[in-house]
Amino acid sequence: MNMSENLYEVLSTTRSIRRFTTQEIDEATLHRVLQAAIWAPSGGNRQPWRIVAVKDTRIKKQLGDIYSTEWDKYVEMNMQKLSEASEAVKEAATRGFATGTQLARTLADVPVVCIFVHNPADVFTTDAHLGRTPVVGGASLYPAVQNLLIAARSEGLGGVLTTLISAREPEVRAVLNIPEPWGVHAMVPLGYPQGKHGSLRRAPLSEMVKFDTWS
Repeated sequence: MNMSENLYEVLSTTRSIRRFTTQEIDEATLHRVLQAAIWAPSGGNRQPWRIVAVKDTRIKKQLGDIYSTEWDKYVEMNMQKLSEASEAVKEAATRGFATGTQLARTLADVPVVCIFVHNPADVFTTDAHLGRTPVVGGASLYPAVQNLLIAARSEGLGGVLTTLISAREPEVRAVLNIPEPWGVHAMVPLGYPQGKHGSLRRAPLSEMVKFDTWS
């Protein structure tokens, strides 16, 4: 397999992994994955983000307690939306959420939990005045998360991008001793997956891409 074939293989099998073994990640491998995140682009090459890579079980337990509360709210909200759905749909949703619930309850056992933080003063939001939720600032933040996930996949590791913990930013800041004004924009549990990586389920190109104009 040549380099381009290997790249497409990695990209098409970088699934969200929420179940991990307890196998530790050796320092050399972890450093390669973290370095891949650092290579990500950002506006003006300012790199307005940092990673707190948490390996201490006690600290991971504290993060897990915070995350579990937000995850439970998320599940409850989504199940309420399905209140009038069929029992089959509800059961499928319950099974789908179960893996996330397991991750929330066992976050302390995940080998490494990467908390991504950013300095708002260095994030340039060119869409802040358009009367909708500004999103452009994320262009300087989330490529690093994706780089980390892709590099992890290439090393046989897995991870998942989660943002629910951002709702409890003050508590996360206190647990990790993050100074003001740094904010929390992502959490990525990282480890060796239980089971195997597999193909992604995504909408087809014909649905997702328009050429020249929208219509």
